[in-house]
Formats: sequence, structure tokens, C-alpha cells
Amino acid sequence: MKITQAFTFEAAHRLPRVPETHRCFRMHGHSYRAELALEGPVDPVTGFVIDFFEVEAAFAPLLARLDHHCLNEVEGLENPTAEHIAMWIWQRAKPLLPLLCSVRVYETPQCWAEYQG
Repeated sequence: MKITQAFTFEAAHRLPRVPETHRCFRMHGHSYRAELALEGPVDPVTGFVIDFFEVEAAFAPLLARLDHHCLNEVEGLENPTAEHIAMWIWQRAKPLLPLLCSVRVYETPQCWAEYQG
């Protein structure tokens, strides 16, 4: 069984490794959506793969480091592309959520990156 929990955060960033003429070179913001997918058996007693409250508690400290921050100033996100944000989340969430099977980060409703470790 696979379950997914979504989180949203607001953050600013700029992409320092694109040409100066690229619009993402300039500081701007996004309303991000991060989806954490977890896969495993359904516990016959609880009926859960994992309680969504456990996922929320595990992700809360990471969310606090992202929400309403300039992502370029977050350690490990000096080049905060959607791809790098997804990997950053994975690397920090996977030890807390062993059933994590993918992280999807949306910059806009039409653009996202998905990382599966």
C-alpha cells in the first residue's frame, strides 16, 4: 500500500547557476507543495501503513526550516532547484520515515520534481 501526505510552504529563492538573463536568476518566491509518499504493509490492528500524524511530526522540523525562508540561505540548498529541494527533503526525512519511497516538490501546480532515493 502506498500513502501520500502533502505539505505546503512559502519560500523565496534564486537560481545562482543560470544565466543572468534567466528570470529565475532574480530573487522570487513560490507557494511550494511537498508530497511525501510512503509504502508498506497495512497494519492489521491500526489499519495504517503509518499514522499521518507520525508523518506530520517527523516532517515538522524540516518544514520549519523551509517555510518563509530564503532557500538559498538553508544549508544544503545553495542552488535551490526543485530537484535539489526534493533530494534535500529525502536525505533528512528518510532516516525518520523508513517507509518513505518518494518525495515530490511542486514549484507551481504544473511543474514538479520527484526523487525516489
